[in-house]
Formats: sequence, structure tokens, C-alpha cells
Amino acid sequence: MLRRNLLLAAAFSLLPLGAVAQTQPPADAPELVIQVAGEANGTIRIALRPDLAPQHVARVIDLAESGAYDGVVFHRVMSGFMAQTGDVQYGRMDGDRSRAGYGGSDLPDLPAEFSDEPFVRGVVGMARGQSPNSANSQFFIMFDEASYLNGQYTVLGQVIEGLDVLDQIKLGRGQNGAVQGEPDVMVDVSVVQ
Repeated sequence: MLRRNLLLAAAFSLLPLGAVAQTQPPADAPELVIQVAGEANGTIRIALRPDLAPQHVARVIDLAESGAYDGVVFHRVMSGFMAQTGDVQYGRMDGDRSRAGYGGSDLPDLPAEFSDEPFVRGVVGMARGQSPNSANSQFFIMFDEASYLNGQYTVLGQVIEGLDVLDQIKLGRGQNGAVQGEPDVMVDVSVVQ
């Protein structure tokens, strides 16, 4: 418990002033542990926020524990904005990725769980379509602050370790940040509760 609190404190101290999460995750927050391979190699640890988005956190935990996220690529990565992954339907490294970013899981979409938590560096948000109630399996990790997302997308976590790994993820190209060639991949995704 003390180690987790120290890690949280250290992680938040690395964020630039003026761009910090509004609240800290609960001390007993579950963690999502992502092993990344490709141009980036290493571990990203995310403190999940069931206090902000209980249904979204439960979904991510279910998908991670079932192995659905293992082998899923970062299909959309935009410099200075975010890295998106989690398309368990079309974003598998060993599959046809031509539709990566258009799929989800076989579970129903989730109702929005918006909060006042700001989208700043390291915040993890749930991706969705035009409907606020269309989030399913995809999520994104912020490279930088994007206040225009505040209150429009569900915040489900905060990176507490591995921002250096996040910064090394292969960037996409074009207006939508689609990754060309071999994308980075979430080799293994697990949950620590």
C-alpha cells in the first residue's frame, strides 16, 4: 500500500505544473499493466478510476482479464495528443487491421460516465463514436493536455508509470493519426487489484 502511494505521488510530481489530474486515484485503485512492444518497449501502469467511471473500469478489467487486449495494436497515435488502442475486434496484430479503430467487443456499448476530471498528460479516456453512449473497448492515453475533451469523454484512469514508454509509441500519419506499417502492440495486458 505504501509503495503504491509513493508511486502515485512520484507519478503526479512528474506532470508539468498546471496540467495535473484534478483528483488522485483511490489508494486501493486497481491497476492496468500494459506490456508494450514495437518502437516502444516496456511497461505502462495505469491506476484505474472506479470512483469516476465504475462501468467503464469494470469493462476494461473484464476485457483485460479475459485476454481480449493481448495482441491489440495502437492503431491511432497523434503527436502531442494521444495514443489509441483497444479495438479487440479489428485491431489484433495477427489479423486484418484494415478496419482497426472501427470495432469493439461483443459486449454492449456503455452509457457515458463523464466527470470533471481534466484531460491532461497521462490521463486515460474511453474512445467512443458520435453518441456519448457508444464507448465499448477502445481507450486512449493522453500525451498532453486537451481541455476540449473535458466533460465530453469518460476518464477511466491515469498513468502512474511508463510515460517514457508512452512517448516512444510509433506515431501515425495524416489528419487521423493512422499508424502505417507495423504498429506498436499491447503484448500483454493484466490487472493488479
